[in-house]
Amino acid sequence: MADLTVLHAQLEEGRAFFRAGNRYSVLQRQSGLRRLHDQLVRHQDRICAALYADLGKSDFEARISEIIPLLESLKFLIRRLPRLARLRRVGLALFNWPGRGRLRPEPYGQVLVCGTWNYPLLLALDPLAAAVAAGNRVLLKLSPQAPATAQIITELVENSFSGGEATVLPRELDLDTVLGEQYDYIFYTGNPQTGREVLRRAAENLTPVTLELGGKSPCVVDCSAHIPTAARRIVWGKFLNAGQTCVAPDYLLVHSRVKNELLNEIRACVKRFYGDNPAENKDFPRIVNDTHFERLLPLMEKGRLITGGEKNRTTLYIAPTVIDQITPEDPVMQQEIFGPILPVLEIASIEEAAAFINDRPKPLALYYFGARKNREKLLSATSSGGVCVNETVMHLVNPSMPFGGVGASGMGAYHGRYGFDTFTHYKPELLKWNGFELPLRYPPGTGWKRWLVRLFCR
Repeated sequence: MADLTVLHAQLEEGRAFFRAGNRYSVLQRQSGLRRLHDQLVRHQDRICAALYADLGKSDFEARISEIIPLLESLKFLIRRLPRLARLRRVGLALFNWPGRGRLRPEPYGQVLVCGTWNYPLLLALDPLAAAVAAGNRVLLKLSPQAPATAQIITELVENSFSGGEATVLPRELDLDTVLGEQYDYIFYTGNPQTGREVLRRAAENLTPVTLELGGKSPCVVDCSAHIPTAARRIVWGKFLNAGQTCVAPDYLLVHSRVKNELLNEIRACVKRFYGDNPAENKDFPRIVNDTHFERLLPLMEKGRLITGGEKNRTTLYIAPTVIDQITPEDPVMQQEIFGPILPVLEIASIEEAAAFINDRPKPLALYYFGARKNREKLLSATSSGGVCVNETVMHLVNPSMPFGGVGASGMGAYHGRYGFDTFTHYKPELLKWNGFELPLRYPPGTGWKRWLVRLFCR
């Protein structure tokens, strides 16, 4: 009950702030984002320790997959904020002449941001930073499955935002309770099942929503692919964070002519990256908890093992695993894997790959390795949240491009200026003069007016 009182108090304080006509200036927003940037730099060793405690992430992986992308995002917002937040001139239709048109970027108001556990730092503070940059007040709901990181995020936010711009909700509050309140915008990152519930609850108050979900992101390897490069980048993208990445390659569609070569190269890459025994490699993370560990075990029971397959319940370890001879009906193809298991299916043409992808829900990411001709065939025939050609995952860390899903993999986008846009309402403003105007719109509609209106209708 005390935690719910805290939530109600924060909501009322935020509503009162905006009802009174208050707004955060660009300088105030920049100052808060700079403090957050400095806090991240100052406490990065503690952050790495927390990520290791929650997910077994090595110091190296924690920095390249969470801290560095977040720092880059903050630098972008701090540098570009004055330009993003300024009034924008727009053109006018003939009937509105003489006058001026402009767009005023204004915050939605009280925003709820729901983080998740697989990248608990990046996927909580990146959207929070965008919402703050847009001038909102943010309530941050963190995942209880990454408690060590949640503790340090709470400290970072408290030390960075002293004007009420952002507050971390008590961890004891469950998501169902939090969604029972009214917000001006909701940003949710997580699984599609919970995403549907978030959307349903938001609809009760007509609250706009961004959903960053996931799905089975395919990786197509054409016969024209450069196999050593493809294998290296697939292994890295798939087994980053032990496969617990929303944009990880979920399954391979490999041309029959290069399948054996690719699988041999993938096996060699796994050994080169993680050694003969990845369980002893400090750079390879663990599964987040017992529930997810047990969920993954049945997904390895079908097919022919190419590499991996080892597991340890005590340490929540599952080896980097690649399985060939998988069929579309096997359990591993019925859900998003979200673990270090990579199923392989064989194709005979790029048209077959496109048909296979189009028969399933739209993925968050699509990966293609091969030549330009078949690349254009595949990309023009399929729909996905984002695309990498001859690469995996790295489109996620580009602030100049939006990141988001489509269809079952989500709605809305963020990163860089697109994050600012997501949390901003662009209010159109028409400014007219009191002097001369075109009398065409006023009745009676006779004579020259009737003739001119008919002319405009051509």
